[in-house]
Amino acid sequence: WLKYKGHLENLARNTLIGAANAALDGQVNTVRNAISGLEPSVGSIPDVAMSYKQAGVPWLVIADYNYGEGSAREHAAMQPRFLGCNMVIARSFARIHETNLKKQGVLPLVFARPDEDYFIFAKDPHELVVSTHGVVGLNENTPTVQVTVERVQNGKVVETHNIECVHTMSADQIGWFKAGSALNLIASQQKAAH
Repeated sequence: WLKYKGHLENLARNTLIGAANAALDGQVNTVRNAISGLEPSVGSIPDVAMSYKQAGVPWLVIADYNYGEGSAREHAAMQPRFLGCNMVIARSFARIHETNLKKQGVLPLVFARPDEDYFIFAKDPHELVVSTHGVVGLNENTPTVQVTVERVQNGKVVETHNIECVHTMSADQIGWFKAGSALNLIASQQKAAH
């Protein structure tokens, strides 16, 4: 359905361009490409996200407090989703933006221990591999999920962290996430009814 949202590819060129990267000394709109062989190796957030999208690699955002503040417009959640982001783990969310992420099929998670676990991502994040196996059993009755983070150096896991995260997803919102967005779920339900 994203193809009908007009100029989304152009709008996505602005995705997170004001974000400061704590792992790169606060550089704005700059990230390392964690996948060997993909270009650019260091680049703007939209460029690196597009390289992941083209390679079929999902990615996620690790964010500080009040993620999405000032981003209440629907496109602020649509843009990362268009580029292949399917999860945001933050210390906290701006309320409206969190709801918009859910509608777009992006899973918003909050660190259960934000003052401890957030800082795992600040040291050499290009070495981190995040496993989302813990979100497979996502349901509205269990507000916590485990996210496994492994630090990989020279192809070997050198440390593992199991990070507990909290979600506020309802059963309907979990359906949106599994379908890729609220509109995708509605479309599949209408197709099944006919």
